[in-house]
This record gives sequence, C-alpha cells and structure tokens, in this order.
Amino acid sequence: MSAPIDPAEPLLRLRGVSTDIALRKGVVHALDDVNLEVRQGETLGIVGESGSGKTMTALSVMGLLPPGGEVVGGEILFEGRDLRSLPPAEVRGIRGVRMGMVFQDPLTSLNPTMRIGVQVAEPLRVHQGVGRAEARERAIEILRRVGMPRPDKIVDAYPHQLSGGMRQRVVIAMALVCSPRLLIADEPTTALDVTTQRQILELIDDLREEFEMAVILVTHDLGVIASRADRVAVMYAGRVVESATTAELFRSPRHRYTEALMEARPGSATQERLYSIPGLPPDLSRPMTGCRFAPRCRFVSDACRTTEVSLSDGEHRHACLHPVTRPLTAAPRPAPAAAAQPSGPDADAILSIRGLVKDYEAAGGGLRRASGKVSAVAGVSFDVRPGETFGLVGESGCGKSTVGRLVVGLEEPTGGQIVVDGADIATLDRRARRRMHRQVQLMFQDSYAAMNPRMRIDAILTEPLEIQQVDDPATRRSRIATLLDQVGLSRRVLERYPHEFSGGQLQRIGLARSLALRPRLIVGDEPVSALDVSIQAQVLNLMRDLQRDLGLAYVFISHDLSVVDYMADRIGVMYLGKLVEVGPAHDVVRAARHPYTQALIDAVPSADPGAAPRESIAIRGELPSAQNPPTGCRFRTRCPLAQEICESEPPLTGGAHQVACHFPLRG
Repeated sequence: MSAPIDPAEPLLRLRGVSTDIALRKGVVHALDDVNLEVRQGETLGIVGESGSGKTMTALSVMGLLPPGGEVVGGEILFEGRDLRSLPPAEVRGIRGVRMGMVFQDPLTSLNPTMRIGVQVAEPLRVHQGVGRAEARERAIEILRRVGMPRPDKIVDAYPHQLSGGMRQRVVIAMALVCSPRLLIADEPTTALDVTTQRQILELIDDLREEFEMAVILVTHDLGVIASRADRVAVMYAGRVVESATTAELFRSPRHRYTEALMEARPGSATQERLYSIPGLPPDLSRPMTGCRFAPRCRFVSDACRTTEVSLSDGEHRHACLHPVTRPLTAAPRPAPAAAAQPSGPDADAILSIRGLVKDYEAAGGGLRRASGKVSAVAGVSFDVRPGETFGLVGESGCGKSTVGRLVVGLEEPTGGQIVVDGADIATLDRRARRRMHRQVQLMFQDSYAAMNPRMRIDAILTEPLEIQQVDDPATRRSRIATLLDQVGLSRRVLERYPHEFSGGQLQRIGLARSLALRPRLIVGDEPVSALDVSIQAQVLNLMRDLQRDLGLAYVFISHDLSVVDYMADRIGVMYLGKLVEVGPAHDVVRAARHPYTQALIDAVPSADPGAAPRESIAIRGELPSAQNPPTGCRFRTRCPLAQEICESEPPLTGGAHQVACHFPLRG
C-alpha cells in the first residue's frame, strides 16, 4: 500500500512537457509546453480534435510513445517524482501498478490468442509475483467489480467471443487489477453505443470513488466531458489553449476554439445551421508563429498571426487575444409542423418498405452445418418521400445497417417488399435492376475502406458512370468537375490517391461518388460517426445543402440521436430487428413514447454540466441474441416496465407518431 498523497498537492503534474516524434522526413512536434495537473479523486477531461495532442499527452505520461517518440522537455511529476529522471525499470513498475491506462480500441489492446483471465491476471504476476491460482481468483474478482456477467466463465473466453462493451470492461479490469492511483482512459467509449457508453462511464465514476483514484478522461465528445469531468483542458495543435472547471468552461468559454467546438456540436447549436470550423489543424512538423488557431478563426486579427499567446493566470486560463466575453446561450430548435403519416404505402414515396425480413443462417462452427437462423430484420415497414430524411437509430446489432444494405441491393431480403420509385425491386430483371441502382446509392461509414487504394480519385468517381454506361468521356469529365464543385473540393484532387486525404475529405469524395449517377435516394450508413465534431459539422451541413439544391432523399443510419435529430424529418427506432417507434424527429426525440427510445435519449451525455438531474430509464445487460430473440416484445428482457402481457407482441400503432408498446410513455 503506497503512502497517502496530500489532497492539496496534485497526484500528477505536467510542467512544460514537449514531445517530438522523429520521422524519416522530419520531426513532428506533437506536444509543446503542456502544463496540466490532476488531484487524487478528481477527473480531468482533455478534449480537442484529432491531432490536437490528447492521446500523445496520455502516452507521454505512460511512457508508451510510438517509435521515434521522445519527451524532449519539461517534467512529468507523479507522486512528487519526475518520471523522466527515474530508471526505466522503476518507471515500468510505476506504470504497471500505480498508473493504468484504458485504450481506445479494446479489441486491438487484447491478445487474440490468450484467454481473458490470463490477460487480466498478467499485471499481478509480472509486478507483484502472485501465483497462478491466486492471480486467477483476483482476476475473477476484478471482473466481477467492473460489472462483468459470469466472470468465472468469462476468464476462460477469448476476446473475439465478447461484445464491444464486455471487451471494454476487460481492459478496464486489466488497468485496475493492481489498484492504481491514476487511471488514464483514452477515448474509452468512442466505438460504443450510447447505452453501453453510459454503462462504461458510470462504471469509471463508481470505480474512481471506490479506489479513490484520479482519472484523466481523453475524448472528443463534449457531452462526455460535461457530464463526467471535474475540470477540463482544451487542446489544439499540441498545446493547452484553455483550462477551467467544467461548469465554468461550459457556462462561459473564453478561447475561440472552445466556442467553435461547442457551436459545431449537434444538439447545442444556437442556430439552425451548425457552425463549421474551416480548414484543418496545422502541420506540426512545420514551424509556426502566433496563435496556432489563427488560420481557422473567424475573429483573427494581424496580431494573432504574429503574437505568441501564453495561458492567462487564474482558475480559468486561456490563450486568446480576442476571448469570448459573454456566456453561450443555446436556443432550442423550433418544432417543425408534423406531417401526417399514412398507414398504407405512400403513392408519392421514393422508397416504400413493407414487412421487410432478413434472416441469416447461423454458423454451426467447425465442420458442423448451420444451426438455426439469425433474425436480423423482422417485419420492418416505412416510407421515404422525395426531399425527406428518414433517420434509423438503435444499438449495434439492431438491424439498421442491414436495412440499408437491403435497400441498395447489397443483400437479398428473406421476405417483404422494397418498392423504389414505384417498382418492386424483387420483380425487376437484371437490366431493370441495374437502372434502379442509378436511383439509389450508398454512402459508407468508412469511405477509405470503400475505395480502391490503387485508383486515383478521377477513376473512383468515373467508375459508376462507366459501369452504367452513362454519357461519353467528355461529358463524364464535365459531370465529375461539377460534382467536386458541389462537395467543395478542388479539381486538383482528381490526380491523387485515397490515402492522401483526411477523413472529412474522404467523406466528401464518398458523397461525390454517391451523387455521380444523380440518384434520388442516398442511404448514409453511419456517414459521420468516425469524424471529429468540426469535420462532422462540415459534412452534415453539406448533405443538407445538397438535399435542398438537388431534392435528394436520405435514409440516414446512425447510433447518435443528436446527429439524427439535426438531420432527419422523421425517425425510426430499431431494436433487435424491429421498429419500435416511428414519428416526426422533434416528437420522437422530445416526447418519446417507447421505453427503449427514452433510454437511448437518457443515455446521451448532456453538454450542460449545470442541468438538473432527471429521472431516467437505464438499459442494463447485453442485447439478446438475434438467433434466439425473446418472444413477444423483444425489449421486454431489458425493460424496467415489462409485465406478463409483454410476452405477446405489441403492434406498431398510432397516426403520425407510432409506437409498439403495451405501456407507452405519455411523451
């Protein structure tokens, strides 16, 4: 047991920390004069865009920098000792016992060839010399404390056999098994659904109190910071540009970058259109003068470009020559007029889906034959009219992406009807179906993975036109040039390859490709989930502009309700293959009627740290298997309102706002 720390003294303090990463063609100055501190029992949130230095700060503290990385200046004081001055063996002992880290992607953090129990117990055996049997028992105990179901069974499982939320609990258990004083969580919930995210964040909060440890929470999600951190540090281009208590920073941000991040976030915009931060973060391998945010700042002056600004003194510190002088106020979006939703097929709809079913054969494993079926989509019906955005939301595994793949023809339905522009696609011959694909296109979540890395952008954008035999070469070139203008890209990009672009630029190229055939409907499958909030705002605004100019309809698939609320006219909520609620976006988000929808809404972190606590519906446990879904209402096994009648399936009923629940909420 280590000696107690004076609560008045920081457990961890960074003084002027600078970190470089040596590359073959230069040096990246990843961190420059970073000053931070965190006290025992406190949660410090670090927020900023990708490349701002958040993760590099965490890795510098842990001594886990990538090849070529080195802390070249400053002090990293942990429990009063500078880690940079200690022998490597002593630093490894501190890192394994007194400090723990939870990495962003638990699957790549775990060894796929080792059982869970062996990996959780490894720090005990390496750092404390604990025997195999005792280490196993302590691994089971820590897994139990992090809320893992059946920990005595899980210790014998492999990582691939667990869900994303369960894998995240495993890496948290690994970080905590030696009872550390400091836990660094690097984007611990980025890849998780809002319901699982809530469980993990609550778990970290509970464990912080139980272990009396400090937590550094690294994230790009302002809502997570607002609801979980005591203090916040905002980073940009390798520097801390603002730091304050959470309540003070969200009530009255000072730096213009902080203000821009808040205005770019769906759900907290003060206007109908999201603020989009122009440009990209600077290249940290090149010398810079003045404020690093100046090239992207709407309030920039000549002094900003030449003056190096240091953090101000006091509790609320910032480095800005033109700070925000008044608190931010968020005006709620006005409620749109509710459109009547017909119960039968809509004659004017560009897309009508009725009773859609998709079952997959369940693999038996090894040489065994298929053992049953997986019910991915079970009786889904909805319409999408021209110029409308229909949002599909739900947890991973609910079937929303499968619906999207069925609509664009990448999967064949098991049953039901998909009608595109008046034609049932099941009745179309091969030639007619190819013509139908001109009307319906898909925008992928990961545009880079959807592009051939050996093809230039010119060939990637021209390919759909060649496959569909549309226009002559000269007309195609003209159409591609027009597409680039529409998505805000220079025509110089045509000679480049996909790996040469940022994530936001790739999504613009992906959107241009989906527009090449002039479709009437685009299915966007999580099109902005992998983007920073600033780039996300650019893409969302672009999609809305193109919808207005071209009359596009969207099926917008996402697990982020705030994004869907911003984009959609109507929302359908899916759970385990079924639609449980459908209605106007404003009504579904602000007056939900199904307990599952309300639980999704309650799980979204609020960007207002001063908001009064409210009663909420919390989903517990894992999503049931689609191979053996519950009878009746499929949500009943996780629903706090479930009763015996829920064993019979409720129909989707109502007018414009429909719900499938025996005990609907009043809204």
